[in-house]
Amino acid sequence: MEESEKSSQSTISSFQVFSIHVCRGLALAKPENCSYLKAISRGLLGLPVGALLNALGALALGAPVGLQYFERTISWTLLMSSLTFVPTACVYGSCWTDWHRIFACTKPKGPLDFMLCLPAHGAVIGAWFGAWPMPLDWERPWQDWPICVSYGAVGGYVAGMVGSLALALMRTGGKQLKAE
Repeated sequence: MEESEKSSQSTISSFQVFSIHVCRGLALAKPENCSYLKAISRGLLGLPVGALLNALGALALGAPVGLQYFERTISWTLLMSSLTFVPTACVYGSCWTDWHRIFACTKPKGPLDFMLCLPAHGAVIGAWFGAWPMPLDWERPWQDWPICVSYGAVGGYVAGMVGSLALALMRTGGKQLKAE
């Protein structure tokens, strides 16, 4: 496969992940508090901001530096941003108190906060666990940057989504939400 084909495939997959998360954020947003157009603009602004913060964190934690890794690092930071920042930016925008409550204090108030907090934390923890096999000297293609980190992030994100669903169901006590 040529380099240009790989580049277009990673761009398409990054765009697909971003659109799925914008739609998810729109489904979580309360229309009485925020219009859908405003939520989309928040998500579009949150993507590069989150990518920049993820890139700085990855470089601080030892991500490879160099021109040969630049495109892969950008793709990974866009993936991580769409898993962590975009849904929360769509719902809460730039409200610092909500971001601080969810991510710094880890004190979600309701099912909406759990649906934002647990998958984002799961993606970061999954990426951390995914990075462990990279320095092992197996010389396998899946050990290249950022393949195993991306798999770990997506796995952690899915685990966080399942956990947030379980917590939401436990908090409602399995009761029907709709009155008969």
